[in-house]
Formats: sequence, C-alpha cells, structure tokens
Amino acid sequence: MDINNLQRENIKNLHPYSTARDEYKGQASVYLDANENGYGSPLSHNYNRYPDPLQLDVKDAISKIKGVPIENTFLGNGSDEAIDLLFRAFCEPGIDNVIVLPPTYGMYQVSAQINNVEIRKVNLLPNFQLDLEGIAEVIDEHTKMIFICSPNNPTGNSIIRTDIETILANFQGLVVIDEAYINYAKQKTFISELTEYTNLVILQTFSKAWGLAGLRLGMAFAPRPVIDILNKVKPPYNINQATQDLALEALKNVGQVNDWIKQTVQERTLLSEALLELPMVKTVYPSDANFILVKVEDASKTYNALVDQGIIIRDRSKVALCEGCLRITIGTPEENNTLLQFLKTL
Repeated sequence: MDINNLQRENIKNLHPYSTARDEYKGQASVYLDANENGYGSPLSHNYNRYPDPLQLDVKDAISKIKGVPIENTFLGNGSDEAIDLLFRAFCEPGIDNVIVLPPTYGMYQVSAQINNVEIRKVNLLPNFQLDLEGIAEVIDEHTKMIFICSPNNPTGNSIIRTDIETILANFQGLVVIDEAYINYAKQKTFISELTEYTNLVILQTFSKAWGLAGLRLGMAFAPRPVIDILNKVKPPYNINQATQDLALEALKNVGQVNDWIKQTVQERTLLSEALLELPMVKTVYPSDANFILVKVEDASKTYNALVDQGIIIRDRSKVALCEGCLRITIGTPEENNTLLQFLKTL
C-alpha cells in the first residue's frame, strides 16, 4: 500500500514551514538565526531558545526502551494532537469517513467533527469485541481510518489480537491502534508488527503509566511515510523545551514506572474482588487497564453519593453497551480503601 496516495491532495503539495533549526542542525557558539532573546530568560533554564522541532533526544531515549527507530516515532502535544493531525493529513473534509467502535475514547469523534469528517459507528459486540462483519459492511472507497482502542476505554478489555490483524490485512486505509493503557495489559503491544503492515499506526502516551498527564506528551509509532506526513503538518515547535527536558528525566526512571504498574495491577485485582462482595454491584468486567468498569444497581445515585464525599469517578451509564456502569480508576491502596469503605455504607 502506498501511504502517499492516502493523504489529502493539498497535503501532498504542502511545503512545510522551515524553522531555523531545520536549516541548521549542528552545534554553534553564536546563534543569531531565529530572532531569539540572546540574554536568556527570567528563568534559570535555557528557555530563551526554541526547542528541537523533532525532539530527537527524547525519541532516542524512547527508542532505547521501546525498540522503535527514531524515524518511526512521532511526538505530539498529547495523543490528541496525533489524532487530530491524522484527520487533517489523511481525511478530505466533507468527503472521507472514518470508523469508530463504541463504546470507545471520545476524542476520535470530536476530532472528526472538528475536521468535518463523517463518523461511522460500529458498536462492539456484547462481549466488547470487534464486530468484523459490521465493520466490513460500512467500509467504502472513502473510508480512510479505523480507530481501535486496546485496551479499550471505558470497558478495560484488550481487543482480540487476531481480529485486529484481520483488519490490518484487509483494510486499505490506516488502522490506528490506541494503546494508551498497554502497560497494564497482558497482551503485548503491536509495535513489533510495524515492519509487517504499511497501514499501522500505534498511539501511546506518557499520561497513564508514566504519570505525566500534566506534561501533555503523546507518542505515535508508524511506518516512515506516515511519520513524514505527520511531521510535515505539525506545528514547527509542537513540544516545548520544558516538556522535552522533563520527559528525558522521567525516561531515566523506567524501574520506578514498572513498580507502579505492578502495584496498580495488584490493586486492580484486590479492588475488583472487594467490589464483587458488595450487594449493589452486579458485574465487575475484566480489565487490562488501570481502571475497571463496574455495573451497579443505580449508577447515577451511586455516582452522586460519591461526589458528595469528594470521591470522583466516571458515570458511563449513558454510553453504548455500558448501561448502569461506573468507571473507576485504580488509585493508591489508601484511595481504593477510602472508596470501598464508603461504598459499604450505601
């Protein structure tokens, strides 16, 4: 598949903005090329200079952990920027369409609406797995992308791997696998399949296991032609210097992150078992994420009672296939215990 034929015509002809750092990539003692303030900044760090537009040091550190070459890595202002850029680069407004699989992450639909791209919804099956026949029926020549969240938000389950591979092998557009919660899953990432499929895009994030939601840093891994197109359409300096510096510091502490992941998975099991003992709880769905979906007798009443106690979860009861369900993030042992002790009083 030629990825270049998937991109919009105006993007094919786009000459991207050339930054001063694009034109000179070496090290120098005097920089008089970017109209920066040579005196420095009011802060103690080097924020008077523009950041590396391609974030090569951060990508190199990520490469050492994930085994993905720098040229197959894109960094965005959260995964949301990568999602938006995929729409802007590959979907012709008012003509093309994409497929989403509810219940799923809401930003796919929001980005589609912002970019005037038709959304085609194919609900997951009752077991929260892909409806392959339903997906095949709605694909046409203008279907550019299929978004698959695995582990899925808000249901928590991983999507059956062979089903995803079936779509990758047969769909002539981009298959975007959102792996925001992959660190908590038994199923392995699709990163190792990057060399097999020209239409595979994988989204990951620093907001969950890495604990850096406040930095807004997301990752996309894809074949080189897709990455080149994303780099062409992104803002020149989309990742600020402070974020790059802090991400580099965090990437030195992968051991700490792995410890938190293990503890979160242990707490997920303990919380799930404890919730099942409560009379108000009907179902605790299996989860591969750092949250669990729980069906209760009265979701709205339970949610509001928790809010009154200053305990905030998500009411997902109005989402497709999630009637009567609450989504509960796995907190610290203390936070989980506080939640359980109050639920026992209801």
